This record gives sequence, structure tokens and C-alpha cells, in this order.
Amino acid sequence: MKKFDYGKDRLTIETALDLAEGRVQGILCEEVKEQIERSAASVRRIVENGREVYGINTGFGPLCTTPISRDETARLQRNLLMSHAAGVGDPIRPQLAKLMLITKVHALAKGYSGVRLQTIERILFFIDSDIVPVVPEKGSVGASGDLAPLSHAFLPLIGLGEVFYQGERRKTSEVLRALCIDPLELGPKEGLGLINGTQFMLSHGILAAARLLNCLEQADINGALMIEALAGSVKPFAEEIHRIRPHQGCLQVAERMRAMLEGSEMVEAHRGCKRVQDPYSLRCIPQVHGASRNAWQHLKELIETELNSVTDNPIVFSADHTISGGNFHGQPIAMVLDYAALAAAELGNIADRRVYLSLEGKSGIPALLMESAGLDSGFMILQYTTAALVTENKTLCFPASADSVPTSMGQEDHVSMGSVSGRKALQVIENLERIQAIELLAATQGLEFRRPLQTTPVLEACWARVRRDAEKSVKDKVYTWDIEACRRLVAEGKLTDIVKTFLEKEEKQKEITHHGSCKFD
Repeated sequence: MKKFDYGKDRLTIETALDLAEGRVQGILCEEVKEQIERSAASVRRIVENGREVYGINTGFGPLCTTPISRDETARLQRNLLMSHAAGVGDPIRPQLAKLMLITKVHALAKGYSGVRLQTIERILFFIDSDIVPVVPEKGSVGASGDLAPLSHAFLPLIGLGEVFYQGERRKTSEVLRALCIDPLELGPKEGLGLINGTQFMLSHGILAAARLLNCLEQADINGALMIEALAGSVKPFAEEIHRIRPHQGCLQVAERMRAMLEGSEMVEAHRGCKRVQDPYSLRCIPQVHGASRNAWQHLKELIETELNSVTDNPIVFSADHTISGGNFHGQPIAMVLDYAALAAAELGNIADRRVYLSLEGKSGIPALLMESAGLDSGFMILQYTTAALVTENKTLCFPASADSVPTSMGQEDHVSMGSVSGRKALQVIENLERIQAIELLAATQGLEFRRPLQTTPVLEACWARVRRDAEKSVKDKVYTWDIEACRRLVAEGKLTDIVKTFLEKEEKQKEITHHGSCKFD
């Protein structure tokens, strides 16, 4: 199995997900273990010397001027975890909670937090054994990091809280007893090092980035299928018009659309038609999808910067050099998570418009995508569902990062609300996946009325994959099952894999052809 060196290797979105799914194993190399132990030794010297340093031998937040005796430092850290575990609501999905552990280990392993090696190794044991903390979804304001969720995430270290283990939700104490493992007693600063940080919102950002990329790929596939179903023009995807407005995302989408539609019989069949131009939801696919791609690129850049950052406080450079700063503040990723939610919502908006277009009975396909419309309602109510989801997404697009409520008796007087941004972004993306599922059903149904003409091999392969799970509709039926089947196709990236494989083969063939033609130059 591939290994990942925590604290040393660069962590990416893909690697973080691989670690969470057990496809990659995280380890601590000797070099990293040494830097962890040096940092922990610095904290011990601070305690022994009696030099007052925030969070090591003082209280927290507004109690930062209250000194704590050497004998009480361990109790201080335990109390911190217990008192800050005040989250509410349903538990976040185990995948997210596990990502919190993974991203925290990577940050601690950089050796600026003073957390002991044995504590980090216990977290690694939980990750490798799939002992995942139960973390309530609400309660963080994203200022001193994600204090409440991180407290819940690390209560199991001291034998408290709950965990998901072997498919069950259980008390931590029961699981540790069954495994003959004693709870840890936290050392100086360890409680603070564990709960200061942005790992809750960061984990949401990891999942949002991965799922949004898949939705971006799916949006282009759906758009190409709709162009075919609605006899849309391919001229708006011409390279020359995008070269003179060269936004990277727009260039990418236009190129993908050209690649998926090149050589289509359906395109050729209406090349000389009298239609002057298409509605914006077809004509402006590169501009709209491309803008969302640009937003995703910004999200990826900032999330991966955060993945490889230290977001603790205070930062321990040495026993003589500690700095109490603000690296835990979630604003850098709170804002980009709000931007990502808007990007996802816009993909849903334009998809809903294309679904609506497909029901109008124009371009040679029947109204409501059904030959017997009247007796049958056809796809009418499917568009009601996309309209409802689109509107719900609009209500979720208010940027949580635009708000701030002072906390901690005014000590934390500006907060990021990034945890709310992260949760909302995932909600919007989940709604988008369902909108795209319905668009996929409408587009493939529309293609049925363009037969016997064929689209391109790659789009025919996508159509055939949909038909394996959702048959052509010839009369009214319960559509819930078809929607769910297509949602799974979207969420699991089945069609994006088909297109990716095809485009890679095409690119390779072009390279072979190019090199062959240059051989005798």
C-alpha cells in the first residue's frame, strides 16, 4: 500500500480522501518524530521554568491572564476538552470526522504545537482502526478554529464521548475497554493544540472540492447531451471566440464541448438550419460552467494551502520563542467555501433552464418529452423538482462569512463562521447532484426522439450507461427511482470516467499523429 509521511509530504485533496478511505496509509517517519518530540520538549521546559505562556500555564480566551500552577496543567487540558465539547445537532458523516483526524495529525506533525508523539500516535491508531469520533454538526463559529467540533473529535483520547466503530455508534469507554486500551492523560498545551485549528471547516472543504469537481465534469456532459437533444449549435464553442476572452475555465469547457460533439451525425443534420442563435443556457455553457470552474480552482488552491498549514495557537518555535497569533481564524477558507457554494448553485441554475427548454416541445422533440403528453404528464414535475432545489440553493448562498458574532466575552470579537460556510456548500452540492440527475434523464430522453441519428461515440457511451439504470420513458411512471439511479451515476462519477477515458485516448492519438507527421520534417 502507498505510504504518506505526515508532517513531511505535501497533503492534497485526493490524498486526504485516499487516507480516509484506507487506500493510502499515513505514517510518521523518524525525522518527523524527532521534530514532534523537540516541540513537546519545548513545552515541558516552559512549564518547568515557570515562564507564563498563553494556553500552557494560563487560562484560555478571556481567562488568558489567569495563571495555572504546574501541578494543574494536565487537569487544565482535560477540562478544556470537556467544557468545549458543546456541539449540537446530528453527527457529521464519519468520512468528515475521519478527515478531521487526518488533517489534524498532519498539522501537529509539523512540530509547532507541542503535542507529544504518543498523543499523535493514538490519533493514528484511531484512524487506522477506523475508530471515528461522533462529532455534532453545529456549534463552531470558526474563530479560534473549530473549538466545539474538535473537542468532540478528541474526547475519545481521554476516554470520553462517542465513536463509530464496526458499524455501530458506541461509548468510547466501552470500545477502549474492549480493546484493552487506557485513556490518555493529556500533557501541557495538548488540549489546546488539539482543538485550535480549522479542521472541521477544512474537512468540509476537502469533500466539497472533490464533489464540486465531479459536478463540473458532469455539467459539461449534460450540456453536450442537451445540445444534441435540442439541436443546439456548436458554433459558440469555437476556439477562436474563447481565445479573445481567455478565462481559463471557459477555455477548458469550450474545449471539452468541442471534443465531445466533434463528428456528431445530429450536429450535421441541422447544420444548415435557419435558427440564428440558441438560448443562453445552451449558447453560454462555456461562460457559465467556466466561471464555476474558476471558482473551483480558487477553492482547490486555498484548501490545499490550508491542508499543509499550522493553524494552532500559540505557535511553539522553541522554549524561548512562542507566538500567540491568529492562524486558527477560518476567514481564508470561509470566504472561498461561500464562493464554491455560489459556483455550485449556478451550475444548478443553468441546468434547470435546460431542463425547462427540453419540455417546450421545440427542436423536433415532443412537449414534456412524451409522445402521449396529455394522457401522460411526462417530465413536467421533474422540472418542478429542479426548480425547488434551485430555489433552496439560492437561499443557502447567503455568505456565512459575511456575518460575525462576538464571542468569548469580547476576546474573540470577529469570527469567520466558516463551519457554516462548509456545511452549506455541501448542502448546495448535494442538491446540485440531484438537479444534474434530472437533467441527465431529460437529456437522454430527448436523444430518443432524434433517432435513428447517432451522436458521438463518447456521448453514445454515456447514453448507454444511463439506460442500464434508467429506461426510456414511454408512459408515466414513478420517477423517484430513476432520479436516484442517475444521482448515483453523478455522485460516483460514472459518466465522467467514461468521458475522461475517451478524451485521454483522443489526446494520445493526436500526439501520435502529430509526431508521425513531423517524423520526416
